[in-house]
Parts: sequence; structure tokens; C-alpha cells
Amino acid sequence: MTPEDLKYTEEHEWLSSTEGTTVRVGITAYAQDQLGDVVFVELPKVGVKVEAGATLGEVESTKSVSEIFAPISGEVTAVNTALDESPELINSDPYGEGWIVEIAATDPKSLDELMDAKAYQELTEQD
Repeated sequence: MTPEDLKYTEEHEWLSSTEGTTVRVGITAYAQDQLGDVVFVELPKVGVKVEAGATLGEVESTKSVSEIFAPISGEVTAVNTALDESPELINSDPYGEGWIVEIAATDPKSLDELMDAKAYQELTEQD
């Protein structure tokens, strides 16, 4: 099930607006399913400036290691430290407690360029 109220990237990340220009970012249920059991998450530091498309961190699973990419440019304002102790939250609750970072967007209009749920579902059906 792909939540309708989120934005999506081709790298299988989701974004939800929190407050002001800040967005919460995580990986989709499709991505966590492809990864398998997540065993470690490397998070960026709060305050780091990121560029859209640049690497934010990594998700390590029993199958592989995948990079997490910044879906938008901005500044990391929060990280989900619960993932340090419980990285499996990405598997059990990818759209809730398994979120990864929050970013204050430099250009909030860039969110309009991301996919909606319907477009993302079409992307995953092609795989």
C-alpha cells in the first residue's frame, strides 16, 4: 500500500511535510522489502547541509548496503536516533516510526517535481 499523502522519488524514498519548509524522509515499503531485514542505519549529523541527489547515509541489511540520497536540498534538522537501537523499525513501520531524517528545504517548490503515489506505484510495477 502506497500512502496517498506523500511524495516519492525514483530512489524509493518518501517525503511528508511536517512544519514550514521541513520534510520528513524515509524509505518506502517497496524499498525495505527489496532490502530485506535492516540491521544498521548510518544517519547524517543534524546541521549538515545537503544537496538533492547527494548521499545522506546508508541502510545495511542482511542482503546488501544501500545509500540513502537527499531527495531535496536543505539542512538536516533531525535524525531518527531510535534507528541506532532498532534499525528494524524501517522494516516494521517504514512510513511511521521508521523515518530517517528531517530536512529544512532550501527550495520547497522542488517538492512539486517529485512523484505522487500513483506515479510511484507505476514505477514499482515496472520493476
